[in-house]
Amino acid sequence: MTTQEQTLAGKTLIISGGSRGIGEAIAVRAARDGANVAMLAKTSDPHPKLPGTIYTAAKAIEEAGGQALPIVGDVRDDECVADAIAQTARQFGGIDIVVNNASALDLTATEHISMKKYDLMQDINARGAFLLSKSAIPHLRRALNPHILTLSPPITLDPRWFDGVPTAYTISKFSMSLVTIGLSQELRGDGIAANSLWPRTTIDTAAVRNVLGTELTARSRSTAVMRDAAYSILTSPATEVSGQCFIDDEVLAADGVTDFSQYRLCESEDDLELDFWMVRT
Repeated sequence: MTTQEQTLAGKTLIISGGSRGIGEAIAVRAARDGANVAMLAKTSDPHPKLPGTIYTAAKAIEEAGGQALPIVGDVRDDECVADAIAQTARQFGGIDIVVNNASALDLTATEHISMKKYDLMQDINARGAFLLSKSAIPHLRRALNPHILTLSPPITLDPRWFDGVPTAYTISKFSMSLVTIGLSQELRGDGIAANSLWPRTTIDTAAVRNVLGTELTARSRSTAVMRDAAYSILTSPATEVSGQCFIDDEVLAADGVTDFSQYRLCESEDDLELDFWMVRT
């Protein structure tokens, strides 16, 4: 963003997921400003294949200078989400920012995917983003510079963007972006911004590494690129920046960043692996 209104000092964020990866990176960056961060996630015990729990993320937030509220729960559960919103507002005096980070990834082709897996992605990705955002609206209305940020891609019907990306996963992620577009209009009169953010390239996270393999993530950018882009959006004036589906490096380029080598894990930009729904022009 080209205009930043403020830091995140004293702001309260609630983030779905956040026990590792991009969600944790966004949380820790906010904590560096002195923000309060509530995390709603299921990972209370160590995963056999994925490092980090909601409690290790909370420790990282506090070490960075913020206040953490780890809430073990499921974004698919209505009562759990309502309770998480209530706990967050009670402990920190309100909610300023919602980050819809939790997401399920399954790349099984349509012919072979079970409807149970289809429903899981819809429930976590689309419904989860809708529910957490919906539940926070009364608190966001009372906040200064309130934002909803959803990690989902721009919606396009260009057939090139569907090459190699199974339909079930695409439907669930595009539905998250529809939440952004819909809420941006519905809440415009309240001054609540709703935006989406998606990476240009694959991002090196433990979860992605587990699904796609280390060879691919070696051609990725670090979580820092999404962290910095999210920070830029969340510190922008909510009344001026809403209804957008942003790409991470475009956000940073608008802020004047010209050297992206700090984010990549490979030798050159040409070696980077483009993420889903991104095509080289």
